[in-house]
Amino acid sequence: MGYPKDVLTDDEVVVVHQHPHVKALLAPGLALVVATGLAGWGLAWSTGDAVSDGVATAVGIAAGAVWLAALVWFLAKLVSWRTTHFVITDRRVMFRQGIVTRSGIDIPVLRINSVQFRHGLVDRILRTGTLIIESASDDPLEFEDIPRVEKVHALLYARLDDRLDDEPDRFPTA
Repeated sequence: MGYPKDVLTDDEVVVVHQHPHVKALLAPGLALVVATGLAGWGLAWSTGDAVSDGVATAVGIAAGAVWLAALVWFLAKLVSWRTTHFVITDRRVMFRQGIVTRSGIDIPVLRINSVQFRHGLVDRILRTGTLIIESASDDPLEFEDIPRVEKVHALLYARLDDRLDDEPDRFPTA
């Protein structure tokens, strides 16, 4: 778990460190496969005897441009996926994303008011979903494509419950 160690305090322990679910790479990966097949078919067709040199050149340039666009899209999504981190420690929830311009947020566990998750049919099949954390801020924060979102939800709730149990009694009884 190389990334979060440099931002942890001395005795802070990482409980979960994940990247978004790989479903984020499915559409660009499929587009790259389709573009590769179409480019190959277009180039094979354009080398036939019935095709003029001008048409063969145009088809070759178009096939190369479409394939290159699909490759760039896939690589951009891959690097973005790899540089996005969702981390839960014993003290906070951290989310970092970005390639050139990085952004991040840290939520202390004790500031969390509620934890929810949401996933549809496809997300349930892929065992992913959206984790919703409501803290002292105005709006709830939604983290999409969290792998095994139900387990992460339960783990985060357990961490919150443990931290609240460790606190001195805020409302002592008479």
